[in-house]
Amino acid sequence: MGTLGLLVVFPFLMAYAASSDLLTMTIPNRVSLILLVGFFAFAAACGFTWTEVGLHVGAGSLVLAVTFTLFALGVIGGGDAKLAAATALWLGFDHLVDYLIVASIAGGALTLLLLVSRSYPLPFIAGRLPFVLHLHDRKTGVPYGIALAASALVVLPETLVWSRALAA
Repeated sequence: MGTLGLLVVFPFLMAYAASSDLLTMTIPNRVSLILLVGFFAFAAACGFTWTEVGLHVGAGSLVLAVTFTLFALGVIGGGDAKLAAATALWLGFDHLVDYLIVASIAGGALTLLLLVSRSYPLPFIAGRLPFVLHLHDRKTGVPYGIALAASALVVLPETLVWSRALAA
Protein backbone atom coordinates (compact mmCIF):
# COMPACT_ATOMS: atom_id res chain seq x y z
CA MET A 1 0.00 0.00 0.00
CA GLY A 2 2.92 2.35 0.64
CA THR A 3 4.04 2.13 -2.98
CA LEU A 4 0.56 3.00 -4.19
CA GLY A 5 0.64 5.94 -1.76
CA LEU A 6 3.93 7.08 -3.27
CA LEU A 7 2.42 6.87 -6.73
CA VAL A 8 -0.24 9.38 -5.69
CA VAL A 9 2.54 11.96 -5.41
CA PHE A 10 3.25 11.88 -9.15
CA PRO A 11 -0.29 12.72 -10.35
CA PHE A 12 -0.67 15.36 -7.65
CA LEU A 13 2.57 17.06 -8.69
CA MET A 14 1.56 16.93 -12.36
CA ALA A 15 -1.73 18.66 -11.51
CA TYR A 16 0.10 21.21 -9.39
CA ALA A 17 2.65 21.93 -12.13
CA ALA A 18 -0.09 22.38 -14.75
CA SER A 19 -2.18 24.68 -12.58
CA SER A 20 0.85 26.69 -11.51
CA ASP A 21 1.94 27.14 -15.12
CA LEU A 22 -1.58 28.17 -16.11
CA LEU A 23 -1.96 30.70 -13.31
CA THR A 24 1.58 32.10 -13.05
CA MET A 25 3.45 30.92 -16.17
CA THR A 26 6.00 29.30 -13.84
CA ILE A 27 6.61 25.78 -12.56
CA PRO A 28 8.27 25.91 -9.15
CA ASN A 29 11.63 24.14 -8.81
CA ARG A 30 10.31 22.24 -5.82
CA VAL A 31 7.95 20.30 -8.11
CA SER A 32 10.85 18.83 -10.07
CA LEU A 33 12.86 18.22 -6.89
CA ILE A 34 9.99 16.38 -5.22
CA LEU A 35 9.49 14.31 -8.38
CA LEU A 36 13.18 13.45 -8.34
CA VAL A 37 13.26 12.41 -4.68
CA GLY A 38 9.87 10.73 -4.99
CA PHE A 39 11.07 8.56 -7.86
CA PHE A 40 14.02 7.23 -5.87
CA ALA A 41 11.81 6.54 -2.85
CA PHE A 42 9.32 4.79 -5.08
CA ALA A 43 12.02 2.75 -6.87
CA ALA A 44 13.43 1.61 -3.51
CA ALA A 45 9.98 0.71 -2.17
CA CYS A 46 9.14 -1.27 -5.32
CA GLY A 47 12.47 -3.08 -5.48
CA PHE A 48 13.71 -1.66 -8.78
CA THR A 49 17.00 -3.21 -9.82
CA TRP A 50 20.07 -1.04 -10.32
CA THR A 51 19.66 -1.57 -14.06
CA GLU A 52 16.05 -0.36 -13.98
CA VAL A 53 16.99 2.69 -11.91
CA GLY A 54 19.89 3.38 -14.28
CA LEU A 55 17.62 3.24 -17.32
CA HIS A 56 15.15 5.64 -15.72
CA VAL A 57 17.99 7.99 -14.75
CA GLY A 58 19.26 7.73 -18.33
CA ALA A 59 15.85 8.72 -19.71
CA GLY A 60 15.66 11.71 -17.35
CA SER A 61 19.23 12.75 -18.15
CA LEU A 62 18.68 12.55 -21.89
CA VAL A 63 15.55 14.65 -21.69
CA LEU A 64 17.31 17.14 -19.39
CA ALA A 65 20.18 17.52 -21.89
CA VAL A 66 17.78 18.14 -24.77
CA THR A 67 15.41 20.42 -22.88
CA PHE A 68 18.25 22.40 -21.27
CA THR A 69 19.59 23.04 -24.77
CA LEU A 70 16.13 24.19 -25.88
CA PHE A 71 15.94 26.42 -22.80
CA ALA A 72 19.38 27.90 -23.55
CA LEU A 73 18.19 28.67 -27.08
CA GLY A 74 15.09 30.41 -25.69
CA VAL A 75 12.68 27.87 -27.16
CA ILE A 76 11.14 26.63 -23.89
CA GLY A 77 11.03 27.77 -20.30
CA GLY A 78 13.29 26.43 -17.58
CA GLY A 79 10.39 25.03 -15.58
CA ASP A 80 9.18 23.12 -18.64
CA ALA A 81 12.67 21.70 -19.18
CA LYS A 82 12.97 20.51 -15.59
CA LEU A 83 9.41 19.13 -15.49
CA ALA A 84 9.93 17.17 -18.72
CA ALA A 85 13.18 15.68 -17.38
CA ALA A 86 11.70 14.76 -13.99
CA THR A 87 8.72 13.20 -15.76
CA ALA A 88 11.02 11.20 -18.04
CA LEU A 89 12.75 9.89 -14.91
CA TRP A 90 9.44 8.38 -13.80
CA LEU A 91 8.39 7.09 -17.22
CA GLY A 92 11.71 5.64 -18.36
CA PHE A 93 12.80 4.83 -21.89
CA ASP A 94 9.99 2.32 -22.46
CA HIS A 95 7.38 5.05 -22.78
CA LEU A 96 9.48 8.12 -23.40
CA VAL A 97 8.62 8.35 -27.10
CA ASP A 98 4.92 7.94 -26.30
CA TYR A 99 5.17 10.75 -23.75
CA LEU A 100 6.98 13.07 -26.14
CA ILE A 101 4.50 12.42 -28.95
CA VAL A 102 1.46 12.97 -26.73
CA ALA A 103 3.09 16.08 -25.22
CA SER A 104 3.81 17.45 -28.71
CA ILE A 105 0.24 16.91 -29.86
CA ALA A 106 -1.23 18.32 -26.65
CA GLY A 107 1.19 21.26 -26.70
CA GLY A 108 0.39 21.99 -30.34
CA ALA A 109 -3.33 21.93 -29.61
CA LEU A 110 -2.85 24.19 -26.58
CA THR A 111 -0.76 26.61 -28.64
CA LEU A 112 -3.37 26.75 -31.42
CA LEU A 113 -6.14 27.27 -28.87
CA LEU A 114 -4.25 30.17 -27.29
CA LEU A 115 -3.40 31.76 -30.65
CA VAL A 116 -7.02 31.61 -31.77
CA SER A 117 -8.38 32.86 -28.45
CA ARG A 118 -5.88 35.72 -28.41
CA SER A 119 -7.29 36.96 -31.70
CA TYR A 120 -10.66 37.65 -30.05
CA PRO A 121 -11.48 40.11 -27.29
CA LEU A 122 -12.00 38.68 -23.84
CA PRO A 123 -15.49 38.50 -22.40
CA PHE A 124 -15.95 41.11 -19.68
CA ILE A 125 -16.05 38.64 -16.79
CA ALA A 126 -12.89 36.85 -17.93
CA GLY A 127 -11.09 40.17 -18.34
CA ARG A 128 -11.37 40.73 -14.61
CA LEU A 129 -9.10 37.76 -13.80
CA PRO A 130 -5.40 38.75 -13.78
CA PHE A 131 -4.13 35.36 -14.96
CA VAL A 132 -6.59 35.37 -17.87
CA LEU A 133 -5.43 38.85 -18.91
CA HIS A 134 -1.82 37.69 -18.76
CA LEU A 135 -2.58 34.49 -20.68
CA HIS A 136 -4.50 36.45 -23.32
CA ASP A 137 -1.57 38.82 -23.91
CA ARG A 138 0.08 38.03 -27.25
CA LYS A 139 3.52 38.64 -25.71
CA THR A 140 2.94 35.88 -23.17
CA GLY A 141 4.25 32.44 -24.01
CA VAL A 142 2.40 29.15 -23.82
CA PRO A 143 2.03 27.40 -20.45
CA TYR A 144 3.45 24.19 -21.89
CA GLY A 145 3.55 22.60 -18.45
CA ILE A 146 -0.15 21.89 -18.95
CA ALA A 147 0.60 19.71 -21.98
CA LEU A 148 3.58 18.05 -20.27
CA ALA A 149 1.57 17.19 -17.18
CA ALA A 150 -1.51 15.97 -19.05
CA SER A 151 0.65 13.81 -21.30
CA ALA A 152 2.43 12.28 -18.32
CA LEU A 153 -0.91 11.32 -16.79
CA VAL A 154 -2.07 9.76 -20.06
CA VAL A 155 1.11 7.67 -20.44
CA LEU A 156 1.65 6.76 -16.76
CA PRO A 157 -0.81 3.81 -16.61
CA GLU A 158 1.23 2.03 -19.31
CA THR A 159 4.55 2.21 -17.47
CA LEU A 160 6.67 -0.08 -15.35
CA VAL A 161 6.18 2.34 -12.45
CA TRP A 162 2.41 1.91 -12.60
CA SER A 163 2.50 -1.88 -12.90
CA ARG A 164 4.99 -2.13 -10.01
CA ALA A 165 2.78 0.06 -7.84
CA LEU A 166 -0.26 -2.09 -8.48
CA ALA A 167 1.67 -5.32 -7.93
CA ALA A 168 3.20 -4.21 -4.64
